[in-house]
Parts: sequence; C-alpha cells; structure tokens
Amino acid sequence: MPGKVAKIGTFSDWEGMFNDWRKDIGVNTADIEAFHFDTLYGAIDTEEIEFGSYKGRRKWENLRQIPTQQMRDALMNMIVYQGDTEFASVEQQRNLLENAPTDWDRRAITRVMIEEMRHGWQMCALLVDHFGYSGKVEAQKMLERRAFENKRLLGAFNVDVDNWMDFFTYTDFVDRDGKFQLQMLKYSAFAPLGRSMSYMLREEAFHMGTGNDGLRRIVEAGVIPGWLIQKYFNKWISSSYDLFGTDHSSSAHWAYVWGVKGRYNEPKNEHAPDLDDLNDYNRNLYRDEVAGLIERFNGALKPGQPKLYAPHIKFNREIGRWAGQKFHAQTGEELDDRAYAAHLKEYMPSAEDKKLLLEIIGTEKKWIAEKTGARDPLASIGEVRKSAINL
Repeated sequence: MPGKVAKIGTFSDWEGMFNDWRKDIGVNTADIEAFHFDTLYGAIDTEEIEFGSYKGRRKWENLRQIPTQQMRDALMNMIVYQGDTEFASVEQQRNLLENAPTDWDRRAITRVMIEEMRHGWQMCALLVDHFGYSGKVEAQKMLERRAFENKRLLGAFNVDVDNWMDFFTYTDFVDRDGKFQLQMLKYSAFAPLGRSMSYMLREEAFHMGTGNDGLRRIVEAGVIPGWLIQKYFNKWISSSYDLFGTDHSSSAHWAYVWGVKGRYNEPKNEHAPDLDDLNDYNRNLYRDEVAGLIERFNGALKPGQPKLYAPHIKFNREIGRWAGQKFHAQTGEELDDRAYAAHLKEYMPSAEDKKLLLEIIGTEKKWIAEKTGARDPLASIGEVRKSAINL
C-alpha cells in the first residue's frame, strides 16, 4: 500500500464513505436508503479448529492469537477479496433497477443489492475491527475501486451485467460460487469470520433462488431460444470456474494447513485432502451442482429443443492448467485455432446475440413467465436476521 493514507479512524468514518459510495454509483433509491445496515454474527458449529495443523485447538478470536504474521496476512487477503466481490456485484447490476420485467423482480434485485452491500459491510467491519491500520486502508480501498472502471480485483467482477438474462444467470451461477466460498470460510479457524458467514449464507440463498427461478421462468416462457440461453450459461459458468482459483495453488494449500479455509464439504468429508488440488476439488463439486440445476431446466423445454448443459470445465478458462487453451464448450474436445475461433462465435454471446436478446426483451411481453404466489422480497428481508447476534 505504498503512499496510501487511511482517511478513516473508526468504523463510523467508514460508514460515511459507504453512504457516499452508494450515492456515487447511483443506487441510493428510497428502498435502499431506508434499510438499516448492520454487522451480524451467527453461531458456528464448533469452537475448535476443524482441520489443518491446529486441529483441535480453540478457534482464534483476535489477531493476537493467530500464530504468525504470514497467516494474518493470508486471512486479511481472503477477507479483502470476498468484500471486493460484494461491492463489485452492486456496481455491475446498478443499471437494471429501472427496467425490471415485473415489480416483483425490481424489488428482488433491490434486495439482492442491499444484501450484497451488507456482505461488503460485514467484511469491512472485520477489517476495521481486527486488522488495525492496514485493515482500515483496505476497507477504504474497497469503496474506491469501481467495477465499471475495470478496477475490481477479480476479472469476472468487472464485466457489465446490463440485461436481465445476464442478471438471472449471474445470480444463479456466480452467486453460487459465492455460496461455495462463504461455506469454505465458515469453517475458518478465525472465529469472527466463521460467525460472519452464517447470515451471509442465508442471504446468499435468496440471490441464488432469484436467479434460478428467473431462468426457470425464461425457459418455461419459451420465447428466448434455447441456443441463446446456452450462450449466457457458457459465459457466466466458465467465468465461475475461474473464481475457484488456480490449480496446484500454494495459497489454498497453506490456507488449509493453517485452518483458515476448508473444503466445501469439510465436516462431511472423511478423506484426507489432496493439498495440491484443493481448488480443483471444490471447482468440480460446484460444476456437479450446477449441472444438476440445469438438468431441471430441461424438463421445461419445448419438445425438440436441444438440452441445456453446464459447459465443460476446460472451456474458456483464463487461469489454471486450461488457461488460454482451446476446448469445445460441450464435449471438452481440443480444437485448433481456426476451429476454436468459429466455435466461440457459436457458443459465446456476441454483439449480435445481445442485440437480439434486447429486442426480444423489449418487444415480447411474455419473454418471461409470470411470478406467482411469491412474497414481497423487501417485506421478508429482515426475517433472516431475527436470531442474529448484532454487535
């Protein structure tokens, strides 16, 4: 952080920056303005460290209890990256508030944005409360980066989410990666981080449900062609594969050894971990879950339409062992340069595809099926917090 000076001394100072950020990016609607943001801590399954070299010892409540500076730095880095994605997603989706397909969808995206902001708030509270001067600087920087200026820390969080197909696919699949990351952090040996995850995970469930149900409504309506839906699946799911991190990651290796971040299914997994393959292990669990969800959509397709699918884990990768290599989106078959260039036009959204999509959304009133029997998203937003430990 050369030359970076903290402008904040307390979390109240950070709150002032947070309020300014909301206004600056243009999302401070009446509903968002009226929401009371706070820091929420829930229960953790056990007070003992659950894996790694410190397994069986009591979880750490503050930085002084963490054995080495290297471990503290790794922990802070994870919190920074998690928080950065939360604020980034709001910036990515900010232009969709005024063109929602229904009033329910407008209120649903408002809730999604509110809860993503609260998740970023939670991560910044940890930084300010536990990580001293460095934490305050990082919490400040979180509100200074902008997704629409390509300054967020992970590439997928600098991409525009500027139509409702993007939004539903993003919340179903990118937020599902978020669920995996939050669950892995819930097992952390740093107890305040684990306690933070309880309510973030409950809130994340609404985001994934909104996306999944939106995609189901699109498939059921049968107006947007399946091949176009598939292109958006290929776009966002392949990006989500990368979000699990590189293969053979030393960072993931040591995060596990130190007890900072576990496997997605850690408490149920009785097998010793392959420390050289942790990211890919979780990535494959994610793909299996996504593939199962997409298979459900296929039951709503009109007869004769090609089945939807999760793209192959090698397709369109930018990090890891498959980065920059050329594979078929469905089969994983290796392609030469010429065949791959043609393949991308057929399997990834183009400018012409986006134009067609926007024409359909703009002219076809029934491009998405009605939302029926659902409660007002903003009326039920507080229910998840009723048993929170509010500190």
